[in-house]
Amino acid sequence: MPSDPVDRLGAALLTIARNAIAHHFRLPTRPPGELPELAEPAATFVTLTRNGQLRGCIGSLEAHRPLLLDVGENALAAAFRDHRFAPLTADEFATTRVEVSLLTPPEPFPVADEADAIARLRPGVDGLVLGYRQRRATFLPQVWESLPDARQFLAQLKLKAGLPADFWHPEVTLARYGVRKWKEK
Repeated sequence: MPSDPVDRLGAALLTIARNAIAHHFRLPTRPPGELPELAEPAATFVTLTRNGQLRGCIGSLEAHRPLLLDVGENALAAAFRDHRFAPLTADEFATTRVEVSLLTPPEPFPVADEADAIARLRPGVDGLVLGYRQRRATFLPQVWESLPDARQFLAQLKLKAGLPADFWHPEVTLARYGVRKWKEK
């Protein structure tokens, strides 16, 4: 394991995520290392890709369980319960890459209207949670890589929440957050 604590944390989180899926397939696992941070409550997302394409992404927006459990559960959910994809197969697992994002707590992002939101969003930096009544959706900051325009980013997030791309209402709520992320090579 790398000696830098930040690198050690990332290596541990990637190992925990891969181990959770490997355990499901009854494949060998390896110890992630012992770090005190793993016992602290944290919110994470686990993203799976194959051949550069999204294969699953599930996470937690609020810290409600220890980091170790959050990463493991989100890895299993991304692999087997992301409704956009069929469950991951054992054959796919070897060529699937894991990314773990550790979220900062979402902070309310009050805006006057949609134009204000678009003007103040920070591409490549902000993760965003959009809420309207019973609907809620989020995009990690990594989504800016494929949606670099703030207007398009917000429109696609509204679609993800089940709203029209051009929808706006004074009751729309926004919260933004950042991430520290680690990805397998």
